[in-house]
Amino acid sequence: RSGVPQLLQLLKEPFKEHGIKLGRDGLNELLGRHGYLLRYRRRKVYTTNSNHSYKKYSNLIRGLEVRKANTLWVSDITYLRLKRGFAYLSLITDAYSRKIVGWHLQQTLHAIGPIQALCKALKQRKTSTELIHHSDRGIQYCCAEYVKVLKENEIIISMTENGDPYENAIAERVNGILKTEWLYHTKLKTESQARAAIDRIIYLYNNVRPHQSLDYKTPAQV
Repeated sequence: RSGVPQLLQLLKEPFKEHGIKLGRDGLNELLGRHGYLLRYRRRKVYTTNSNHSYKKYSNLIRGLEVRKANTLWVSDITYLRLKRGFAYLSLITDAYSRKIVGWHLQQTLHAIGPIQALCKALKQRKTSTELIHHSDRGIQYCCAEYVKVLKENEIIISMTENGDPYENAIAERVNGILKTEWLYHTKLKTESQARAAIDRIIYLYNNVRPHQSLDYKTPAQV
């Protein structure tokens, strides 16, 4: 697994002893013809860092039946590939309606992104009923700044416990829909271009796309 240039260096003496003249390109072609080259997967981008000293909260939604909107919000961060680097999309989704109620795009994984998404969600909130906020245990959601916003708005905090994506299944499902139905097929060059695309995609997701889980209604209708 060291790579063709390193392998060629190791083989210099054996090649010389056997009178073999083979350079890097020739060795690469030979290995490929016999199936010895590794197939590299696309680099996976990790958006969750749970190795931190902030308080981690219990999972309060296991087995919970959600019966109306704005009683459970789920949060997550996903990434978009740009021409150079990545951008990170923070999402807040209402678990009952599947409506994306807050979002923010930025080019770093700093907590300000999720905080901005949360503040946008709070601005459109039209009820003061009891609300649970559920997320993974990433540092962005556990940090003092994010928790402060939740507590100031009297929102109950819930988090996944063992890193299982099924503990935040709705948020993962929303990420999957946005990526497979739109983002994988959209070539984005800059952050500003990505932001414009995301605004349109989320509008379509909320207001136009029917959801099977919602009896083919849109999140906005529900």
